Amino acid sequence: MKVFSQGFLGKRRLKKEWDGWTQMRLRGLNTPEPLFYGKTEQGENAVVVEQIVDSEIVLDVLQNTSEKTQKVQMLLTVCGELAKQHEKGILQKDMHLGNFLLRGKDIIALDPGQMKFFKQPLAKKKSLSQLAMLLCYLPDEESESISRLCDAYFKARGWRIEKSDKITILAQIRKHRKNAIKKGLRKSMRTSRRHLRITTARYKAVLCRAFCDGTNPLDLIEQIDTLMDDGKVMKQGNACYVSRTKWNDRDIVIKRYNHRGLFYSLRHSFLRSRAHRGWLHGHRLGILEIATPKPVAFIELYKGLVLWQSYLVTDYVEGPRFGQLLEDDRIEQRIRNETRENICKTIGKLALYHITHGDLKHTNILITDEGPVLTDLDGMIVHWWDWTCRRRQARDLESFNRKRNHS
Repeated sequence: MKVFSQGFLGKRRLKKEWDGWTQMRLRGLNTPEPLFYGKTEQGENAVVVEQIVDSEIVLDVLQNTSEKTQKVQMLLTVCGELAKQHEKGILQKDMHLGNFLLRGKDIIALDPGQMKFFKQPLAKKKSLSQLAMLLCYLPDEESESISRLCDAYFKARGWRIEKSDKITILAQIRKHRKNAIKKGLRKSMRTSRRHLRITTARYKAVLCRAFCDGTNPLDLIEQIDTLMDDGKVMKQGNACYVSRTKWNDRDIVIKRYNHRGLFYSLRHSFLRSRAHRGWLHGHRLGILEIATPKPVAFIELYKGLVLWQSYLVTDYVEGPRFGQLLEDDRIEQRIRNETRENICKTIGKLALYHITHGDLKHTNILITDEGPVLTDLDGMIVHWWDWTCRRRQARDLESFNRKRNHS
């Protein structure tokens, strides 16, 4: 049962939802059967549809699947359903995998209130934009899988895929990813199912709910300096203090950005703190599936209205620095070359989204079994202009190559 607000707008949404379910059934889509719409005994506006038993949300299935082949197969199945919707003149205004159920091998469509219904099949321009939204669930480097899904969609629509179509789809993927980043970063700054925002007279903080589950988040905030002092100090300087410690049975790294004078604090009171920027950069790379230690909290300490110091908390990642790998004589040259190539691919992916790291020395790249992990995102910049991005990327590459040759 889906309940709608009272008043005129609630009644409009109620009618639109019911008409959507009816349209989907009339057009032959696999959907729950609409059973009732109107007022409940409690006087609420509601729509009731058939409950689909033994089903799972496709997004949950995809996120819990680690095998690449299974993920692609799942997306191929959704791709076929999407092509069917488009052929029947249905456009999803809020296209995401949370709007599909999986039961056995069948895909079941949901959320008709966010759909538009046309008398004719969708034109190619709108269709490709929707297809690109689906392809965003694959990393950019999965070009073979992306091409495979494109071919399947075009075959289902009875179209011949042209080179210009692929160029359009890739441009649309980047556009949708940038929109997803903006939406994801906004969500990461407010209280939600995944995050908890805390504001007091002294502190402003955002924490991952899973990180502080079963604890009082204020305990972490109040004890954070003690936690750092009791942990393993990794760096201690005038600008920042870094310590590895544990909280709530989680291995973490805390980076404190120290107070460096009133002018510095005033500037960061009006701008974002360094911890705040690190939090956003970490989430940005996470959305783009570029490996970096997962940010789990950031905390800002204020004195009156002035930001005094800030803290960024991330998961600890085990692995040698890239420079250590280069200097280890036990490591085969083949492995060194493969690692270097993977790092270059990561740098290229950053450039694709106009991002530069800013301090790409070998000590800021960890090597793990899953690939390179970028750390120390303090100097990261998201560029508005191509020329500034190219100039900064050249500096990144110069730093990386200089360190490499030196190693």
